[in-house]
Amino acid sequence: MKLNWTDTFSIAQALADRYPDVDPQYVRFTDLFSWIIQLPEFDDIPEHSGEKILEAIQMAWIEEM
Repeated sequence: MKLNWTDTFSIAQALADRYPDVDPQYVRFTDLFSWIIQLPEFDDIPEHSGEKILEAIQMAWIEEM
């Protein structure tokens, strides 16, 4: 399944699986952005991201934990 920026919860699940020992509460947006675009399932234009999208993904990841 390919992921794009609107797949907030799916991205959060993929990050939780890939980085199980990371507390998402303390992840900087620059690192979060980098980790997302490096996900094998991610297939979107990196420049279409923004602070609100990254914040939504981070919140979903916190909920996932």
